[in-house]
Amino acid sequence: MPLAYIALGSNLTDPVSQVWSAVKRLERLANSFLLKTSSFYRTKAVSAHQQPDYINAVVLLSTELLPEILLNELQRLEREFGRKRDFYHAPRTLDLDLLLYDQIVINSPQLILPHPRMHLRAFVLAPLLEIAQECLIPGRGKASAWLSATSLQAVDRLPS
Repeated sequence: MPLAYIALGSNLTDPVSQVWSAVKRLERLANSFLLKTSSFYRTKAVSAHQQPDYINAVVLLSTELLPEILLNELQRLEREFGRKRDFYHAPRTLDLDLLLYDQIVINSPQLILPHPRMHLRAFVLAPLLEIAQECLIPGRGKASAWLSATSLQAVDRLPS
């Protein structure tokens, strides 16, 4: 089955609980199996607006869902968790980003794979590399090679 990496984030309504609950929901996703979950990381919001810190993680799924169907399921889960899209970089009860789906490259109005900014975000790279040290980003190379580009972004791993 194809492998999919999904980034999780929250900075509203007890973010640790939100991310933990989302991981538990992803464990029950149809035609999918949760294989790995990273530690949780605390990061500053990427926004011009004052916001609380985020809690971030990455999971690895084995899934029979096609990329577009998986994306729809992730967006449905965000809505169930009360996600609102009031403005760009708005605070979130839950944010789920499909980062990678095998080594597939897609550039459609609905979905871009690999995620177009994942290689520039420490809050994605740190948890991703924790569970996939040799991860390759199509068109970009090894994910680990991009860590230096994010070295000024503070990422704090939470205790287990």
